[in-house]
Amino acid sequence: MSAAVRDARPECQRIVGVFLDERMSIRRSPAVEHERKVAIYDLLEANEFAPTDGLEGPFNLHLRVEDNRLVFDLHDEDDVFLSSLTLPQSVMKKVVRDYFMVCDSYFKAIKTQPPSRIEAIDMGRRGLHNEGAEILSEHLAEKVRMDTDTARRLFTLVCVLHIR
Repeated sequence: MSAAVRDARPECQRIVGVFLDERMSIRRSPAVEHERKVAIYDLLEANEFAPTDGLEGPFNLHLRVEDNRLVFDLHDEDDVFLSSLTLPQSVMKKVVRDYFMVCDSYFKAIKTQPPSRIEAIDMGRRGLHNEGAEILSEHLAEKVRMDTDTARRLFTLVCVLHIR
């Protein structure tokens, strides 16, 4: 394979647009909305997303929850549907629930707790975030190759979809 082809392939194996299914969402707090925007911005700035079935990108990614499954619909740049990746919600349920509980503790702590306590809670929050990204990455490994930062940002967006 020539150097030009090697260099071009990773550029096309990425996400260039992200769309969340908003049908089931409630009005999100400013903090959650900020996290959603930052996750999408960071994801679009740098990501690696390569389906193992050979689909060529770049991709628009539509995320939704349907019938107790997380659905990752892949579209081309013109938003023509290409393929879907699915994951049972049960795979993510515990880590998402635990992540929400720790986030709630964190936001309460920043109002009243000393910095050492806030830092401890934040370390736990980041640990759960990493765990969620790892679970997501592991369960999709046969379907898509992604880097750690991509998995982390997608986990953030999966959490946003679960806010009711």
